[in-house]
Amino acid sequence: MQRSLHWIALALVGTTVTGCDLSKLPLGRQPRETTVTPPPVVSDQPRTAPLQPGENVIVKAVNRVGPAVVRIDTVKQVTNPLGGMFGLGPSTSRQQGQGSGFITRANGLIFTNEHVVRGADQVKVTLPDGRSFNGKVLGGDPMTDVAVVKVVADNLPVAALGDSNSLQAGEWAIAIGNPFGLNNTVTAGIISAVGRTNAIGDGQRVPYIQTDAAVNPGNSGGPLINAAGQVIGMNTAIRQAPGAGLSFAVPINLAKRIAQQIVSTGQASHPFIGVELRSLTPQLAREINATTTQCRVPEVNGVLVVNVVPNTPASEAGIRQCDLITNVNGTAVNNPSDVQLAVDRGQVGQPMPITIERDGTANVLSVRPREMPNRG
Repeated sequence: MQRSLHWIALALVGTTVTGCDLSKLPLGRQPRETTVTPPPVVSDQPRTAPLQPGENVIVKAVNRVGPAVVRIDTVKQVTNPLGGMFGLGPSTSRQQGQGSGFITRANGLIFTNEHVVRGADQVKVTLPDGRSFNGKVLGGDPMTDVAVVKVVADNLPVAALGDSNSLQAGEWAIAIGNPFGLNNTVTAGIISAVGRTNAIGDGQRVPYIQTDAAVNPGNSGGPLINAAGQVIGMNTAIRQAPGAGLSFAVPINLAKRIAQQIVSTGQASHPFIGVELRSLTPQLAREINATTTQCRVPEVNGVLVVNVVPNTPASEAGIRQCDLITNVNGTAVNNPSDVQLAVDRGQVGQPMPITIERDGTANVLSVRPREMPNRG
């Protein structure tokens, strides 16, 4: 019998594991722009000596990053809807949660998952050396599951951040965190794949790193590092049985971009244009051409616009149903996820050239993305 697949976000909350909530392509609201000059720095980059021949690369990498990996304990008040009305227990209770994070600045700036600190009334950060600090959540982004926590401290150990754009399948992947409360746990594997945009629910705005390094509830927000001792991702979710060896991390380049926005403005910005898309194949094109007179589409692989929401940037720019989108802001696109990622790299209110093909003719339209509405 075929068993269903389950996705788990990796924060520990009592005996309950909190799930990721990653949204679909949203519809519109009015634009809002925020300009910060110069942008704040979200990471210090410690200098590291190269590995010497014969050294154990995993041990060396863990020694470099491990001191900057923290445990995050949270407490939040949870309302019992049946408590006050029917007398079934107290009206509120305290729920404890636990996850991981890593220090990116010596003055106490910490990256973690948004679901680790979501709704927390109290945040406690504990370093491997035993020091503990009260943490303040500067902000979090449910779309990418990135959050930033600040503690008041100086001269803290810092994790060096790498470049997730250059990753390849087969490279070392080392996870450090606090699974099930087992502090400073290290596991290792390889990068299984990169750019997994549909790995978790509808998370097309995150090109996840897939790895077979063992991660478990409590690893959430902890670093995924390479053999050079650099953070390349933030461990976020796992695939439950019947899958095995399937875990996913937010690429560090994306986490840095979102964290920069959070530090600047208290929230992340996600542009949207207001289209619904579908991957076009020659077979689908033949079916469309045979069953409807509304569209005549070429029998090719591409990105088909199946709906344009009225009064959105796409409709105002002249994008129509049945158009093929071939390029967004200078980036060739081959599927809806490519479009989503390219739009998300743009800026709210700034012109974005989008190339569409209509009736065999290519046209470049200027679209001004708006801020994605709060999906609450």
